[in-house]
Amino acid sequence: MYFCIAKNLLRRCVDNTQFAYSYTRTRIQSALICPFISCSLKSEKQIHHSSMNDFAVLSTGRKMPLLGLGTWKSETGKVKQAVIWALQAGYRHIDCASIYGNEAEIGEALQETLGPDKGLRREDVFVTSKLWNTQHHPEDVEPALLKTLKELRLDYLDLYLIHWPYAFQRGDVPFPRKEDGTLLYDDIDYKLTWAAMESLVGKGLVRAIGLSNFNSRQIDDVLSIASIKPTVLQVESHPYLAQVELLAHCRERGLVMTAYSPLGSPDRAWKHPDEPVLLEEPAIAALAQKYNRSPAQIILRWQTQRGVVTIPKSVTESRIKENIQVFEFTLEAEEVKSVTALNRGWRYIVPTITVNGKPVPRDAGHPHYPFSDPY
Repeated sequence: MYFCIAKNLLRRCVDNTQFAYSYTRTRIQSALICPFISCSLKSEKQIHHSSMNDFAVLSTGRKMPLLGLGTWKSETGKVKQAVIWALQAGYRHIDCASIYGNEAEIGEALQETLGPDKGLRREDVFVTSKLWNTQHHPEDVEPALLKTLKELRLDYLDLYLIHWPYAFQRGDVPFPRKEDGTLLYDDIDYKLTWAAMESLVGKGLVRAIGLSNFNSRQIDDVLSIASIKPTVLQVESHPYLAQVELLAHCRERGLVMTAYSPLGSPDRAWKHPDEPVLLEEPAIAALAQKYNRSPAQIILRWQTQRGVVTIPKSVTESRIKENIQVFEFTLEAEEVKSVTALNRGWRYIVPTITVNGKPVPRDAGHPHYPFSDPY
């Protein structure tokens, strides 16, 4: 696996084991000087600016922008404009999922912004979506993807992920429940689901496939049977959950890691009053003051300098623009290490239910529950 980094107006590729913690970011002026990357540079009169992203390179050879727009919790009525703002600001990566319930509106934004006369080509934008838990049976995988493609108004996805390793009962109800309110599960083996995912690549419906919320053992389980290897693992990651061991595990096997909830998902409905507030971490605040940046920008820059793809969510124009400005400064190597050292193994995103008045992990009883293993 390789990362491409910009320096002195040229792009060079380095093995991920040699990925530099610090490098300069310079805007590319001509497609002729970066033949490895698809640089679609538009006239300054166009509404869309050229991409300001750096890229991770997947094991397939395709480029995946290191910063993307996350759309989990982005409400309908707001997400369309958020995607348009993001593309105008230089984002070239949009992360979606069928369970988010907003792919149709995202599709409207993509239809309005992608096209030969609209400033961006389809191939300029990396679009990810995810297979939901009720659709793990092999015969359900392609219909689920086709629905996503229809809603997004696309002919193909750049990346399709299995959202969780465990499955819910098949059907049209996204969270099927018993009378007592507990979820109805299915014990389908995710390796069978993976085989169906592979068929989507052969049909040209997706360019790459990957995993989300799988642990290291489950990754190796999939790799043991895969004809087409997973290219990406998407997991929760931030300074309080640095995922150092899992990141190393992925790199050794040629997977790129994507970090969701990179800022600790402070707008979650189920926040606990006693949980640590990532954006108020003093060590990050000190770096923000040093670089005259926001705490969010420090965190996002830390991830991108580690070579981790990062997908912050926002529907606010100013924050969307601010988040992609992380390529305008560089943390020192020791500063990157100091942020990593904040790791405390803290998960913000654990689906829970209330039992006897106490929150407990909702899916911990499922044999494919991923968070019981060390990493």
